[in-house]
Amino acid sequence: MKTGRNGIDRAENPVRRAPSRWSAWARALTGLAILGVVVWWYPREAFTDAVAAVDVRAVLAASGIGAVTTVLSAARWRTVARGVGLRLPLRRAVADYYLAVFLNSVLPAGVLGDVHRAFGHGRYSGDMGRGVRAVVLERTAGQVVLAACGVALLFALPTALPGPGLRAAGVTFGAVAVIALVCAVALRVGGARRSRWWRALRRAGAEVRAGLLARWPSVLLFSVAALAGYVTLFLLASHLAGVTAPVLRLVPPAILALLVMSLPLSLGGWGPREAVTALAFGAAGMGAQTGLTVSVVYGLLTLVSSLPGAVVLVVRLVRG
Repeated sequence: MKTGRNGIDRAENPVRRAPSRWSAWARALTGLAILGVVVWWYPREAFTDAVAAVDVRAVLAASGIGAVTTVLSAARWRTVARGVGLRLPLRRAVADYYLAVFLNSVLPAGVLGDVHRAFGHGRYSGDMGRGVRAVVLERTAGQVVLAACGVALLFALPTALPGPGLRAAGVTFGAVAVIALVCAVALRVGGARRSRWWRALRRAGAEVRAGLLARWPSVLLFSVAALAGYVTLFLLASHLAGVTAPVLRLVPPAILALLVMSLPLSLGGWGPREAVTALAFGAAGMGAQTGLTVSVVYGLLTLVSSLPGAVVLVVRLVRG
């Protein structure tokens, strides 16, 4: 069995790899089943109107917004990578991030592009472990900011404060407290034995401090700016779908759609997003069918904005 420079086995074990593949396809099929129910339940006009709403100007606008958000996300990744001691030029970070976004848009589970980006960074930097962990930290930072915005919006809505808002906030902060407590106890107990998992946990904690906590102003700024770009793209989709509601009324469904898209339970982002957006628009009094049309337009614009990643893929395949 061949071993890499960091002690990572390079030989593939099909017995181990099979469950992950089946798990990814099971999640994708679940998302596809949800999308099938949505297609069956709602009239066909909800989808045809979405396709008709995407014109050349919408494509150009989505491409511009996608470029800004991709550069901001790549800058966040580069900041985290440099914090843990890895080299990552901005040009390569942007190209790799475009490729990851494109793969996430066309492959099942919606996270395989990030997996490819993580292993690619590990090979490029010569340190597979830290390369993978840098991507995990970068994605975690983005998800934490997104979740915090979702909780803040729940508190901002008076009707949600007494019930779902408090429950969501309690679950979120309770989960963080439990994780922090488990890590503290593990470090305390494992410190006496100096076991392998204790050393790995200490190393991970040091990388969190170096990659995120020590650079939190930049990471937070890039995360908030990138999230604003995604919300702007959702607002553009709403405008194209003919929604005339105020911006502040559209932001909560946008955040909710982004939260659902972050779950690895879709086929390139499709499925749960359409169902949840339709329900959110219906609950807000803007029409469930309208919400579905907005979600489909948003999905098309997201796919269009990720197409430079396809160019990166073709160029790298040609170069071998």
